[in-house]
Amino acid sequence: MSDRIALGVEYDGSGFLGWQRLAHGNTVQLTLEQALSFVADAPVEVTCAGRTDSGVHARCQVVHFDAPCERPLRAWVLGTNARMTDAVTVRWAVPVDRAFHARFSAIARRYRYRIVNRAVRPSIGRDYLTWERLPLDADAMHRAAQVLLGEHDFNAFRSAQCQAPHARRDMQHIAVYREAEEVIVDVRANAFLHHMVRNLVGSLLPIGRGECPEQWLAELLAGRDRTLAGPTALASGLCFLGPLYPARFGLPEEVSA
Repeated sequence: MSDRIALGVEYDGSGFLGWQRLAHGNTVQLTLEQALSFVADAPVEVTCAGRTDSGVHARCQVVHFDAPCERPLRAWVLGTNARMTDAVTVRWAVPVDRAFHARFSAIARRYRYRIVNRAVRPSIGRDYLTWERLPLDADAMHRAAQVLLGEHDFNAFRSAQCQAPHARRDMQHIAVYREAEEVIVDVRANAFLHHMVRNLVGSLLPIGRGECPEQWLAELLAGRDRTLAGPTALASGLCFLGPLYPARFGLPEEVSA
């Protein structure tokens, strides 16, 4: 029986058409699988904790694969990195039990959205930020967002292309706060719908600008109508911080609950 390996993967999504392998264009999954297959000298397919869209980044995406051959963990890290663009890095490799599944074993997923809030556009870090020139009230955004905590139908905040069988998700944590010129939105849920975080941010921004009252977000949630919610925020500000797994799997602390 082959060994199952879990990897922690960091990537800059700016130059990719998202995570998922496509018949056309460059994706993170394709880049990683080609490098792993070179190290293994055999085809390797990976399963990820959560797919990311075009332009979205990841601090610690977790994947697993069943190794077709024996290699030292060092080879799965350094050998794979040597075959990839600098935009993708394997940070660690850990052997895991066959019961581990990068997607189905995860008990939570975490995202961060960063908005630079000032009168002029940013130059440094612009691929990792969204710009809002009008002043934002981060405290009002935070208060409005607390209505999302708990299990709800998030149909108002998923894309028309979302393929999930239902829209019920458990929002475990959401915080909006300011750090100097940045307004940051941190979210954690058991799982997310397609474009869910970006659509939530797009609906929080009018509240932050004072264009909509704080209770508007509660009304959108209850109404379940995507057409009434705010526009989808840009992908550049979004980063997948990583999933969380039960400690029994022995993964690094950053992805263990």
